[in-house]
Amino acid sequence: MPLHMRLPKRGFTNIFRKEFVIVNLGDIAKSEKLDKSQQITQEALLAAGLIAKGDGRLKVLGNGEISEAIKIEAHKFSASAAAKINAAGGKAIQLES
Repeated sequence: MPLHMRLPKRGFTNIFRKEFVIVNLGDIAKSEKLDKSQQITQEALLAAGLIAKGDGRLKVLGNGEISEAIKIEAHKFSASAAAKINAAGGKAIQLES
């Protein structure tokens, strides 16, 4: 058997990797459990059942449409999500990570 088949295969694991909890704008807009007049935090998303775990950083993606002005705080926003929130008259507050 050739040497490259006998040697163990190992990969690279980045120990400095930053993992994010993902939520889409469309899910926030459709949710009836969120009070959109208040500021939306990671705890509010967890209580509404939109994210599975509350530890880690939160990232908002721009999938879906939003028509009402919301204030949302997260660690990171995609460019399309920030543009859609600002276009609707809302505010995207970026937290320090």
